[in-house]
Amino acid sequence: MTTETEQPTLTIDELAARAGVTVRTVRFYGTKGLLPPPVLGPRRVGHYGREHLARLALIEELRQQGMTLAGIERHLRQLPPDLSAHDLAIHRAVVASWAPDAVGTVTRQELERRAGRPLGEEDVERLVAMGVVRPVEDGYEADLGLLRLGVGLLDVPLSQEAISAARTVLVEHTRAAARELSQLFRGEVAERDARDVRSLSAHMHPLVVQALLTAFQRSLREELGEWLTGPPEGSAAG
Repeated sequence: MTTETEQPTLTIDELAARAGVTVRTVRFYGTKGLLPPPVLGPRRVGHYGREHLARLALIEELRQQGMTLAGIERHLRQLPPDLSAHDLAIHRAVVASWAPDAVGTVTRQELERRAGRPLGEEDVERLVAMGVVRPVEDGYEADLGLLRLGVGLLDVPLSQEAISAARTVLVEHTRAAARELSQLFRGEVAERDARDVRSLSAHMHPLVVQALLTAFQRSLREELGEWLTGPPEGSAAG
Protein backbone atom coordinates (compact mmCIF):
# COMPACT_ATOMS: atom_id res chain seq x y z
CA MET A 1 0.00 0.00 0.00
CA THR A 2 1.17 3.51 -0.67
CA THR A 3 1.05 6.60 1.46
CA GLU A 4 -0.52 9.84 0.26
CA THR A 5 2.83 11.04 -1.13
CA GLU A 6 4.24 7.77 -2.48
CA GLN A 7 4.05 6.65 -6.08
CA PRO A 8 1.43 3.98 -6.87
CA THR A 9 2.92 0.51 -6.51
CA LEU A 10 0.01 -1.92 -6.91
CA THR A 11 -0.30 -4.01 -10.06
CA ILE A 12 -3.77 -4.54 -11.43
CA ASP A 13 -3.84 -8.04 -9.93
CA GLU A 14 -2.87 -6.69 -6.50
CA LEU A 15 -5.42 -3.89 -6.75
CA ALA A 16 -8.21 -6.32 -7.65
CA ALA A 17 -7.25 -8.63 -4.77
CA ARG A 18 -7.19 -5.76 -2.26
CA ALA A 19 -10.56 -4.47 -3.49
CA GLY A 20 -12.17 -7.92 -3.54
CA VAL A 21 -13.10 -7.68 -7.23
CA THR A 22 -11.81 -9.30 -10.42
CA VAL A 23 -9.19 -7.89 -12.76
CA ARG A 24 -11.87 -7.83 -15.43
CA THR A 25 -13.99 -5.58 -13.20
CA VAL A 26 -11.09 -3.17 -12.67
CA ARG A 27 -10.51 -2.95 -16.42
CA PHE A 28 -14.21 -2.47 -17.08
CA TYR A 29 -14.43 0.42 -14.60
CA GLY A 30 -11.33 1.90 -16.21
CA THR A 31 -12.83 1.82 -19.70
CA LYS A 32 -15.97 3.51 -18.34
CA GLY A 33 -13.91 6.29 -16.82
CA LEU A 34 -14.88 5.37 -13.27
CA LEU A 35 -11.23 4.78 -12.36
CA PRO A 36 -8.39 7.11 -13.36
CA PRO A 37 -5.73 5.50 -15.55
CA PRO A 38 -2.77 3.84 -13.82
CA VAL A 39 0.70 5.30 -13.69
CA LEU A 40 2.81 3.61 -16.36
CA GLY A 41 6.14 2.23 -15.15
CA PRO A 42 8.95 0.33 -16.85
CA ARG A 43 7.81 -1.83 -19.76
CA ARG A 44 4.55 0.19 -19.66
CA VAL A 45 3.24 -1.81 -16.69
CA GLY A 46 0.38 0.03 -15.02
CA HIS A 47 0.64 0.79 -11.30
CA TYR A 48 -2.22 1.78 -9.00
CA GLY A 49 -2.30 3.54 -5.63
CA ARG A 50 -4.46 4.31 -2.63
CA GLU A 51 -6.78 6.60 -4.57
CA HIS A 52 -7.62 3.81 -7.01
CA LEU A 53 -8.33 1.43 -4.13
CA ALA A 54 -10.49 3.97 -2.30
CA ARG A 55 -12.42 4.80 -5.48
CA LEU A 56 -13.02 1.10 -6.12
CA ALA A 57 -14.36 0.72 -2.58
CA LEU A 58 -16.73 3.66 -3.16
CA ILE A 59 -17.93 2.21 -6.48
CA GLU A 60 -18.62 -1.16 -4.84
CA GLU A 61 -20.47 0.56 -1.98
CA LEU A 62 -22.71 2.38 -4.44
CA ARG A 63 -23.25 -0.81 -6.45
CA GLN A 64 -24.20 -2.81 -3.36
CA GLN A 65 -26.81 -0.19 -2.51
CA GLY A 66 -28.47 -0.87 -5.86
CA MET A 67 -27.24 2.10 -7.86
CA THR A 68 -27.06 1.49 -11.59
CA LEU A 69 -23.84 1.93 -13.55
CA ALA A 70 -25.21 5.11 -15.09
CA GLY A 71 -26.11 6.38 -11.63
CA ILE A 72 -22.61 5.60 -10.35
CA GLU A 73 -21.11 7.47 -13.31
CA ARG A 74 -23.26 10.53 -12.53
CA HIS A 75 -22.39 10.32 -8.84
CA LEU A 76 -18.63 10.17 -9.46
CA ARG A 77 -18.75 13.00 -12.01
CA GLN A 78 -20.11 15.27 -9.27
CA LEU A 79 -17.07 14.65 -7.05
CA PRO A 80 -13.95 16.84 -7.26
CA PRO A 81 -11.45 15.08 -9.55
CA ASP A 82 -8.52 15.44 -7.14
CA LEU A 83 -10.02 13.80 -4.04
CA SER A 84 -7.43 11.96 -1.96
CA ALA A 85 -7.84 8.40 -0.75
CA HIS A 86 -8.67 9.83 2.68
CA ASP A 87 -11.41 12.07 1.28
CA LEU A 88 -12.83 9.19 -0.76
CA ALA A 89 -12.93 7.00 2.36
CA ILE A 90 -14.90 9.69 4.22
CA HIS A 91 -17.29 10.03 1.29
CA ARG A 92 -17.77 6.26 1.23
CA ALA A 93 -18.52 6.28 4.98
CA VAL A 94 -21.23 8.87 4.39
CA VAL A 95 -22.68 6.84 1.52
CA ALA A 96 -22.63 3.71 3.68
CA SER A 97 -24.61 5.54 6.35
CA TRP A 98 -27.61 5.64 3.99
CA ALA A 99 -27.80 1.85 3.86
CA PRO A 100 -29.55 -0.34 6.45
CA ASP A 101 -27.45 -2.58 8.68
CA ALA A 102 -25.90 -5.31 6.52
CA VAL A 103 -25.28 -8.41 8.59
CA GLY A 104 -25.11 -11.71 6.77
CA THR A 105 -23.78 -15.23 7.11
CA VAL A 106 -20.83 -16.02 4.86
CA THR A 107 -18.44 -18.92 4.36
CA ARG A 108 -14.74 -18.55 5.10
CA GLN A 109 -14.07 -18.27 1.35
CA GLU A 110 -16.70 -15.55 0.94
CA LEU A 111 -15.36 -13.75 4.01
CA GLU A 112 -11.89 -13.62 2.46
CA ARG A 113 -13.31 -12.50 -0.88
CA ARG A 114 -15.15 -9.63 0.75
CA ALA A 115 -12.09 -8.79 2.84
CA GLY A 116 -10.00 -8.64 -0.33
CA ARG A 117 -7.18 -10.70 1.17
CA PRO A 118 -6.39 -14.09 2.74
CA LEU A 119 -7.22 -14.26 6.44
CA GLY A 120 -5.21 -16.36 8.86
CA GLU A 121 -6.64 -17.77 12.06
CA GLU A 122 -5.14 -14.88 14.06
CA ASP A 123 -6.74 -12.39 11.66
CA VAL A 124 -10.16 -13.96 12.12
CA GLU A 125 -9.71 -14.02 15.90
CA ARG A 126 -8.96 -10.29 15.86
CA LEU A 127 -12.03 -9.61 13.69
CA VAL A 128 -14.12 -11.60 16.17
CA ALA A 129 -12.67 -9.59 19.06
CA MET A 130 -13.54 -6.36 17.23
CA GLY A 131 -17.15 -7.50 16.88
CA VAL A 132 -16.91 -7.51 13.09
CA VAL A 133 -17.53 -11.25 12.64
CA ARG A 134 -19.00 -14.00 14.81
CA PRO A 135 -18.50 -17.74 14.23
CA VAL A 136 -21.75 -19.60 13.54
CA GLU A 137 -22.55 -23.15 12.45
CA ASP A 138 -22.44 -22.45 8.70
CA GLY A 139 -19.47 -20.07 8.69
CA TYR A 140 -19.39 -16.54 10.03
CA GLU A 141 -21.98 -13.90 10.73
CA ALA A 142 -20.32 -10.73 9.46
CA ASP A 143 -21.17 -7.07 9.77
CA LEU A 144 -20.46 -6.31 6.13
CA GLY A 145 -20.51 -2.58 6.73
CA LEU A 146 -17.67 -2.86 9.25
CA LEU A 147 -15.69 -5.61 7.54
CA ARG A 148 -13.47 -3.31 5.46
CA LEU A 149 -12.71 -1.19 8.51
CA GLY A 150 -11.87 -4.26 10.57
CA VAL A 151 -9.60 -5.65 7.85
CA GLY A 152 -7.82 -2.31 7.63
CA LEU A 153 -7.16 -2.41 11.37
CA LEU A 154 -5.42 -5.77 11.01
CA ASP A 155 -2.38 -3.93 9.64
CA VAL A 156 -2.36 -1.20 12.29
CA PRO A 157 0.50 -1.66 14.79
CA LEU A 158 -1.76 -1.57 17.83
CA SER A 159 -2.49 -4.29 20.34
CA GLN A 160 -5.90 -5.94 20.34
CA GLU A 161 -6.52 -4.42 23.77
CA ALA A 162 -5.88 -0.90 22.44
CA ILE A 163 -8.18 -1.44 19.46
CA SER A 164 -10.94 -2.83 21.70
CA ALA A 165 -10.54 0.10 24.09
CA ALA A 166 -10.69 2.56 21.18
CA ARG A 167 -13.86 0.87 19.91
CA THR A 168 -15.46 1.22 23.35
CA VAL A 169 -14.58 4.93 23.47
CA LEU A 170 -16.00 5.55 19.98
CA VAL A 171 -19.20 3.60 20.65
CA GLU A 172 -19.87 5.38 23.94
CA HIS A 173 -19.27 8.86 22.58
CA THR A 174 -21.11 8.37 19.30
CA ARG A 175 -24.12 6.96 21.15
CA ALA A 176 -24.11 9.98 23.44
CA ALA A 177 -23.91 12.33 20.44
CA ALA A 178 -26.68 10.42 18.63
CA ARG A 179 -28.90 10.59 21.72
CA GLU A 180 -28.47 14.34 22.15
CA LEU A 181 -28.96 15.05 18.43
CA SER A 182 -32.05 12.85 18.37
CA GLN A 183 -33.56 14.76 21.29
CA LEU A 184 -32.76 18.05 19.55
CA PHE A 185 -34.43 16.96 16.31
CA ARG A 186 -37.44 15.52 18.13
CA GLY A 187 -38.06 18.85 19.77
CA GLU A 188 -37.78 20.57 16.41
CA VAL A 189 -40.27 18.31 14.60
CA ALA A 190 -42.59 17.35 17.45
CA GLU A 191 -45.54 19.22 15.99
CA ARG A 192 -44.99 18.28 12.36
CA ASP A 193 -46.68 15.70 10.19
CA ALA A 194 -45.20 12.19 10.29
CA ARG A 195 -44.33 12.45 6.59
CA ASP A 196 -42.30 15.59 7.25
CA VAL A 197 -40.46 13.83 10.08
CA ARG A 198 -39.50 10.92 7.80
CA SER A 199 -38.34 13.33 5.10
CA LEU A 200 -36.22 15.28 7.58
CA SER A 201 -34.69 12.07 8.91
CA ALA A 202 -33.78 10.86 5.41
CA HIS A 203 -32.07 14.16 4.60
CA MET A 204 -30.36 14.65 7.97
CA HIS A 205 -28.89 11.16 8.33
CA PRO A 206 -26.05 11.47 5.78
CA LEU A 207 -25.49 15.13 6.63
CA VAL A 208 -25.10 14.40 10.34
CA VAL A 209 -22.74 11.51 9.61
CA GLN A 210 -20.59 13.71 7.39
CA ALA A 211 -20.60 16.48 10.03
CA LEU A 212 -19.51 14.03 12.74
CA LEU A 213 -16.79 12.58 10.53
CA THR A 214 -15.47 16.02 9.62
CA ALA A 215 -15.54 17.28 13.20
CA PHE A 216 -13.82 14.15 14.47
CA GLN A 217 -11.22 14.30 11.70
CA ARG A 218 -10.30 17.88 12.59
CA SER A 219 -10.26 17.22 16.34
CA LEU A 220 -8.09 14.12 15.92
CA ARG A 221 -5.68 16.00 13.65
CA GLU A 222 -5.33 18.74 16.28
CA GLU A 223 -4.81 16.23 19.09
CA LEU A 224 -2.22 14.26 17.13
CA GLY A 225 -0.49 17.48 16.13
CA GLU A 226 -0.15 18.53 19.77
CA TRP A 227 1.05 15.06 20.71
CA LEU A 228 3.70 14.95 17.99
CA THR A 229 4.95 18.53 18.39
CA GLY A 230 4.51 18.89 22.14
CA PRO A 231 2.73 21.68 24.03
CA PRO A 232 3.25 25.27 22.87
CA GLU A 233 6.28 27.03 24.33
CA GLY A 234 5.55 28.79 27.59
CA SER A 235 2.53 26.61 28.44
CA ALA A 236 2.40 25.18 31.91
CA ALA A 237 2.53 21.44 32.35
CA GLY A 238 -0.82 20.03 33.50
